[in-house]
Amino acid sequence: MIKKYLTFQKNNGIAPYIWTVLGILPFYFIFQSPSTIEIVVGILLTLLFFILYRIAFLSKGWPVYLWTLILIGISITATSLFSYVYFAFFLAYFIGNIKERIAFLTLYFIHLFSTSVSINFSIVMQEKLFLQQLPFVIIIWISVILLPFSIHNRKERGQLEEKLLDANKRISELVKIEERQRIARDLHDTLGQKLSLIGLKTDLARKLISKDPEQARNELKDVQQTARTALSEVRKMVSSMRGIRLRDEIVRVEQILHAAEINLIKEGDFTPAKVTLLTENILSMCMKEAVNNVVKHSGAKSCFITIIQSMQELVLTIRDDGVFKGEQEKLKDGHGLIGMKERLEFINGSLEVSTKEGTTLIIRVPNDVKPGMEKEEKND
Repeated sequence: MIKKYLTFQKNNGIAPYIWTVLGILPFYFIFQSPSTIEIVVGILLTLLFFILYRIAFLSKGWPVYLWTLILIGISITATSLFSYVYFAFFLAYFIGNIKERIAFLTLYFIHLFSTSVSINFSIVMQEKLFLQQLPFVIIIWISVILLPFSIHNRKERGQLEEKLLDANKRISELVKIEERQRIARDLHDTLGQKLSLIGLKTDLARKLISKDPEQARNELKDVQQTARTALSEVRKMVSSMRGIRLRDEIVRVEQILHAAEINLIKEGDFTPAKVTLLTENILSMCMKEAVNNVVKHSGAKSCFITIIQSMQELVLTIRDDGVFKGEQEKLKDGHGLIGMKERLEFINGSLEVSTKEGTTLIIRVPNDVKPGMEKEEKND
């Protein structure tokens, strides 16, 4: 029991006690009246106020206006007859919880105007009981001005935080879906062709084993080599799933181009700041795909890779001095450009392709690291 009380106290503070005092206070002011009829009317008004207050909280749409206007009328009556202005505090809290901005502003100004008029009227009429509590009346009037906006803004901020949380969950799901699609593409490109080749060569070796054993052995050696190559590529693919940095990928790219006898000319800092690991990973994959295209299709002698980072974006350019197969070939899966575009769209990036004087790929991605996260990213 004590534990539950301490938990309640920690979560709610003194707010429940303040509301309880404000709920009991009307009866104190009502019983100050010398008239029995006024006392009965006051009790009924107070009970009616709290009943309608609960109904108003459960209502939606136009009934909210109706119940609020009735509650404002009860509050003005209580202020005028019994010098009890504290219902205005309840109304300020309720109006602050209204989500629709037009309804909120309309009821806010009606409540503020009516409360100000009733307070000034009681001051002009020199109500003794009212004047005795004037400092508290001023506090209530300030609450009527500030409390609704404070609650309304807090509610809006809470809604935005919920939307942000939902968006982050959605992004996480999209990351998983994109990663699955990437793995499927990589498995198809990496293993599909080699497994088909292994199957063909195995069938050929089976047919040759009695007719030409030497040729059959050669075919089996090719099968063995192809299997090793496939295994190596699978290992590289698994390694790439752990996240590739541009600074690491440019080293591998240099080795590939050197083996293909293509001169690499690179420019810029390949350890960019203000980009997440996901963005850098996608850039690395796109650069690798582009370089593979240069090696396989361009017949180029030189490859130029430039990275430029501004305040808003990072631009990665891969250019070669070879030849392009033509416009119709540009968007085929064989060149991997569709895969690149899909990956870049996921991080709000873009891909431009130019086939004048060789092939040029221009990749643009926004800087996406929040302030304060840059050091954290560099330490990964």
